[in-house]
Amino acid sequence: MKNTTLLKSGIALSLLTSTLLHATNGDHLIAVGTKARGMGGVGIAMSHGAESTLTNPALITSVEATEISFGGTVFMPDIKTQLNETPAPPGMGLPPQNKMTSDADLNMIPEVSLAMKMSENFYVGIGMWGTAGMGVDYSNGAGIENTLMTTGQLSNFDMVTNLQLMQFAVPLAYKTNGFSIAIAPVLQYGNLDINFVMPTPTMPPQFVQVGSGLAQDFGFGYNIGATYDFSNGLTIGAVYKSSIKMTYDGAIESAARNFGIIMSDTLEQPAEAGVGFAYVMGQHAFAFDYKKIKWSDVEGYTDVSWEDQDVFAVGYQYSRDNWALRVGYNHASSAVVETQNPSINMFNLLGFPATSEDHYSVGGTYAFNEQFSVDLAYVYSPESTKTFDVSMLGMGIDSVTTDHREDSLSFQLTYKF
Repeated sequence: MKNTTLLKSGIALSLLTSTLLHATNGDHLIAVGTKARGMGGVGIAMSHGAESTLTNPALITSVEATEISFGGTVFMPDIKTQLNETPAPPGMGLPPQNKMTSDADLNMIPEVSLAMKMSENFYVGIGMWGTAGMGVDYSNGAGIENTLMTTGQLSNFDMVTNLQLMQFAVPLAYKTNGFSIAIAPVLQYGNLDINFVMPTPTMPPQFVQVGSGLAQDFGFGYNIGATYDFSNGLTIGAVYKSSIKMTYDGAIESAARNFGIIMSDTLEQPAEAGVGFAYVMGQHAFAFDYKKIKWSDVEGYTDVSWEDQDVFAVGYQYSRDNWALRVGYNHASSAVVETQNPSINMFNLLGFPATSEDHYSVGGTYAFNEQFSVDLAYVYSPESTKTFDVSMLGMGIDSVTTDHREDSLSFQLTYKF
């Protein structure tokens, strides 16, 4: 027990700089490596060397000896949420509510990958990645009680949410002729914190602070990948990632209950299945990926009515001598959708607005020599606006509107030896 507590504490400290992640396909990053991010997230059939250890572990068979990549992503989300009041006669009901901007607007996400050729047919890798997360910070220094009494503003209930996920994996791959297959056992660490202030319906209203502090857990899963290289420039690939069950004691059940939602403290990361192809023709490379993320099949996300996502990614790379340029596009309809339950609508948009849908990316690589290179990528997600009905809650609020936009910069160093 003591060792587990120390391990959790150490990992939590290592994540302090990544206070609130905002992923893009639901709560998942479109990709965990800089090369893949520069190509819209493609990586099921397009090899990115050691960086492929998590996306499709079968692709580590492309390394010639030993390759290590390390870097990270600077995430800059811009999230604004407004509680739209119910029209009421003058002097009755709430005054117009201000649109508030989340203070969780600068985050760091780490990534380290290593792949090694052990023999003519066997390869092994190891990696650690920040893979997913989401959250907002509408905490108000004045406190909701003072703000509500003096201005009539609910201050978005001083909502602060923070989900962070990190994965560790050791892929084992086998290659014969053009066929590669691999399995990667995955250890996932997660932490979740939900805090807000809920006014009671009494007159005058009382205020209840909801939140039990940071909850942490470990879960286990696996990734399976396969590829086939036709030796004419075409490669096809397939990957399956298992679901991973996580339990955040005390973090979810109480918070959801205050919004009128029945949930346990379990939040299971969903399974994914995908296929892709890549075609290399001289200096040009084209790649396309499709994957399905099964949010509706797992405990926690199904309780708040998240829908499955069909993710489409396309990327292009032009390489010449010691440099390469990349562009890409990624699309997935929002997993967070409006429901007939106003409590779920409020909880999702206010606390977990994972509503980004379209992503445009550019990137590049410069190799200083045969061993050492640097990768850069920029991903832009234009503003996505969602408005959900919450009028049946009887709080004087007609609907909730959230605007969600993202920018991110990724940097990576790669060394081959």
